[in-house]
Parts: sequence; structure tokens; C-alpha cells
Amino acid sequence: LCLLHGRRYKVWHSSYQLTRYMPRDAEVLLTVHDLNFIYEKPLAKQRKYLRRLQRNVDRASRIVAISDFTRRDLLNHADVGGRRVDVVYNGCTLYAGSLVRPAEMPDRPFIFTVGTVLPKKNFHVLPCLLAGNDFELLIAGIRSGYEQQIMDEARRWGVADRVKVLGPVDEAVKHWYLANCLAFAFPSVAEGFGLPVIEAMAYGKPVFLSDHTCLPEIGGDMAYYFNHDFDPEAMQREFASGLDDYAGGGKRPEDIKAYARSFTWDKAAQQYWAIYREMSRR
Repeated sequence: LCLLHGRRYKVWHSSYQLTRYMPRDAEVLLTVHDLNFIYEKPLAKQRKYLRRLQRNVDRASRIVAISDFTRRDLLNHADVGGRRVDVVYNGCTLYAGSLVRPAEMPDRPFIFTVGTVLPKKNFHVLPCLLAGNDFELLIAGIRSGYEQQIMDEARRWGVADRVKVLGPVDEAVKHWYLANCLAFAFPSVAEGFGLPVIEAMAYGKPVFLSDHTCLPEIGGDMAYYFNHDFDPEAMQREFASGLDDYAGGGKRPEDIKAYARSFTWDKAAQQYWAIYREMSRR
């Protein structure tokens, strides 16, 4: 995105943090989404991606991070050279399409989660939540091989028949699951923002999150949190307590929905526009 000044770009916005192209004769705004590669990749790839990010930071006039956690991560791992780093939260477009029932309908109350099925999503800590109840756990997302660890954990808890790794689902089916789940669980340990959290909250659902990375910042007071070390017995208590609190009106569906509606692209656009205008005056 750019602001034109005569025939030249006055402000250039790069929304891809590792872009290989930036103009030489414009003020550059760089949006940084996450530094998850620091936590996920081997050391050689960490260094490679960090070099590319640093090159773009060096070229930027100003930087936006999509969460305060990402901002702090950037300050810890890159040299911003005194550049201003603002936080602009992503918006969440509320789903307006129809809901499509899945081919395999759950036949009991279910916990839902969604995301590429990778170790950073930490889904293998969730099967313990099925002990002592009749719930199901449904996990939607592209498989990677990590699902084997999830099912190993499910077998360890004796609940493998109630854990289903669904693979990818389309938006209409995903939103059916979000609208009909007992609760949404997202124990990720590497996120820049965590959009599925807001998508679940848009349905007024009780949301259970890890207290890692940006999730406490995004979930705020409208979410429930698992203990930092994912101790399974503590997680079971936290989950049961959260469901009881939700049922008793401790977090009301209408308040959760209102919180989700506060994450809008209109708000993000207004914040970006203010930054563009400031940069264009230089």
C-alpha cells in the first residue's frame, strides 16, 4: 500500500515482514506479525530469517507489530535503532455465511480447536481434559505428523475413541464447530496474534488458552487460562472451574461477543491511516 506524492510513492507499507522488495525513495512502514521462527526453527534458519527481518527493519522508517508481545519480541531479538514501534491489532471479520453441518456429526458435547497441526500448537496437552467426562475433542487443521503425539497422549488417558483429528475443514464447517462447541481450547505456545481466539469469542463461547506469548493479551479478561506448565491435573481443574464459572454467568456470552467485536478492521485501518499521514508529512 502506498500514498502517492506527485508521481512518486511517499509512503510504502510492507505488510509482509520478510519481503525482498522495498523502494529506495519512500518512507517505509513495516508490519511485523511474529518472530515464531525463533522458537520453531533450527538455529541456522533462525539466523537466516532474523537477518532478513533485520535488513527490512533497517530499511523501515517506522514499524507496526500486531500485538505488544510481538513488539517486545522484536525489541528483544532485533535492533530497531530507535525507530518507533506501534501496536495495531488485527481485526476479525465476523463470519456472515451459512453454517454447514459436518459429514460426521459429533454425538456428544465437544471441545473444539483449530490450527495447523504442529507442535507449536501444543494440542497434545488437551486429551487430559476428557478424563472423567463424556466429552469429545475435535481438532481441525492441516496434518503434519504431529497428530501421532496427540493420539499417543489420548491413548495414555484412555480417551482415544473421543479424540478426532479432522484434517482441514472449510470455513462454513469450521464455523459450525465454533458455533456448536461446548468450549474452545487453544493451548498454543507460539502466536503473534491468535485469530481463532477471537473467532470463537464471536460466538460467545468459553475460551481456554495458554498463558504463553500473546494469548493473555488477546484473550484478556474474557478468557480462561491453563497453568503455565500444562500440568494435566491442574488443567482438568482449570477447565472444570471455567465451565462452572461460565455456566454461572461469570463470563456472559453477550460480554464475550462484545469483546470479540472490538477487534475490527475499521479500527485497524484508522490507526494505519493515522500513521501514513504522520509519515507522509516528513
